[in-house]
Amino acid sequence: MANINLTDPRKRDAVVKAESISPRDRVRYIGPKGGASYTRKILKSTINHDFDTLLEEEAKGDPEVLAKRLIESDIEVDTEIFGRFLYNASRVYINEDEEVTYHIQQNEVIFTPEGKFKERKQRERAEANVDSDIPLSWTGKKVDKDEAIRRYVFSSKLQIVHINGLTYDFLYGMAKELSELNSLMLLGGGKGGKEPLVFRRGSTPYRGFLEGRIKDDSYILLLHLSNAELKSPEVVKK
Repeated sequence: MANINLTDPRKRDAVVKAESISPRDRVRYIGPKGGASYTRKILKSTINHDFDTLLEEEAKGDPEVLAKRLIESDIEVDTEIFGRFLYNASRVYINEDEEVTYHIQQNEVIFTPEGKFKERKQRERAEANVDSDIPLSWTGKKVDKDEAIRRYVFSSKLQIVHINGLTYDFLYGMAKELSELNSLMLLGGGKGGKEPLVFRRGSTPYRGFLEGRIKDDSYILLLHLSNAELKSPEVVKK
């Protein structure tokens, strides 16, 4: 569970926990022998057997010759290693010469609501701010729940939980106020509370919306995360 430094409407702050919500599977898949099924990563091919390598080494750059060689034999398959299970695999970036590169520049491509290219810029790697010395701000900007589901694309959510009796009272009060308002509350990072929420350095920045529910002495405080807003494209008058 990740730490999150949070303020309430009275500007009090506390470090609490944010945990992911994993829904229970209603369908359970089993194998042919009755055991539980699971996902495996399997080696499909290697650089030495990709199209460019085979084209150069087996056909001297002639695609027609390569096609015939593929029909006649299985030069694209290494029976010794293909199909092996992969463990602890990490992603790496390679250059045009298929060599591992260590210094890369990631670009962000932005499109208009109509789907047209707008700009390309270097991706900014913002520092994490949800567990910093500056707590996330209760901005006071409320969004009605019915409006929120039609305006924002929520890609994930976290449950905010207490770690002791004091933080229980702290979070219960927030959940109660939000439940009575029937609204989501926008959270902001940074000194002015205007920055998006960044959980890890360089990770996707999100807008955070708090939702609260209560029942007797129990509460649920959910942090909904969104990085996309639904907008209608402008109508072009002819």
